[in-house]
Amino acid sequence: MNYERLFEDAVAEVRGENRYRVFADLERIAGEFPLARNHGTGPDRVVVWCSNDYLGQGQNPVVIEGAVSAVQRMGAGSGGTRNISGTHHLLVELEGELADLHDKPAALVFTSGYVSNSATLSTLAKLMKDCVIFSDALNHASMIDGIRQSGAEKQIFRHNDMVHLEALLQEQPRDRPKLIAFESVYSMDGDIAPIAEICDLADKYGAMTYLDEVHAVGLYGPRGGGVSQAEGVAHRLTVIEGTLAKAFGCLGGYITGSTALVDAVRSHASGFIFTTSLPPSVVGSALASVRYLKGHEELRQQHQERAQRLKTLLKEAGLPVMPSQTHIVPVLVGCPERARAMTGLLMLDHGIYVQPINYPTVPRGTERLRLTPSPMHNDALMDDLVSALVTVWQQVAREQPKAA
Repeated sequence: MNYERLFEDAVAEVRGENRYRVFADLERIAGEFPLARNHGTGPDRVVVWCSNDYLGQGQNPVVIEGAVSAVQRMGAGSGGTRNISGTHHLLVELEGELADLHDKPAALVFTSGYVSNSATLSTLAKLMKDCVIFSDALNHASMIDGIRQSGAEKQIFRHNDMVHLEALLQEQPRDRPKLIAFESVYSMDGDIAPIAEICDLADKYGAMTYLDEVHAVGLYGPRGGGVSQAEGVAHRLTVIEGTLAKAFGCLGGYITGSTALVDAVRSHASGFIFTTSLPPSVVGSALASVRYLKGHEELRQQHQERAQRLKTLLKEAGLPVMPSQTHIVPVLVGCPERARAMTGLLMLDHGIYVQPINYPTVPRGTERLRLTPSPMHNDALMDDLVSALVTVWQQVAREQPKAA
């Protein structure tokens, strides 16, 4: 058996579909977000337009001090899993802040948002005998993975389609355990789930609700609790899951919910039990960031204004910006080869870093550039971006054949 050939063929398949990824070798510059040093091909400094650090919190001096202070007081590592090595106190404080953020009795921190989704969904379904999970068609890979691991029956409802969801719920016995899993902000299209309507259906048919707010926490609601907080429906949700790696600018994932539910996940989830906990530096920075954003509504307002301005500029320039209800600004390309060519030219000729979004992240034929403006992207940077996009769009249109 030629094992190396198997791996080479797997990579060749990706290359053949024009979706092979080459990672940009960048060095973020503390205090100068969204600028970064480029260690690869192209200008020495580039402007980052695709970061999920939506508010630049990774550069916030308060957040950096939270990390430095934690390392100085507690050292670099956490010492191991929480079950064996104990929980360092900053984790206890962070979980208290997160529970408070979502107005839930309890919270549990995981090593990433992916793990919090996969571990929690798989565990909850296993704990409920004969559970059926209703999953939105556009749910994140981590949610799909958790549902698959659970072994539970899965019913997929068309994206944000409440008529379809209700039809599926109606088919199930009233007393069968049910869980509806969905997201608040869908990060590729920038649309929002009808949270209140889903809660209405959950109440009507006796289902639990699991809401992924990873692209909304820190960004929506008067204290940054997400879309559910902004819409006044957080109290109706069974589980709210979030991340510390996007708007909060750090690392880690978490769930919030009732004391019994969180304790059950803590006691049964392999993804929590058998992994080393986040180190003090990460938790210290996340704790500082969560506390900071609870009290800085003006950052959320600035963020929305920046996103709206960019959408307007793109439309005025005749670029195919896709409809979006949120801070996500997707620009449709529709071809992986074109998307890759455009982002290459943006980097090499204009010092602008954007990562193309291709299959399987989005369906084939909907390849796009996903722009994420922050409060730190000023008018001059936006004007430069739009001008550069117009230039490379025309250049690639001349050089590349149209997609089939």
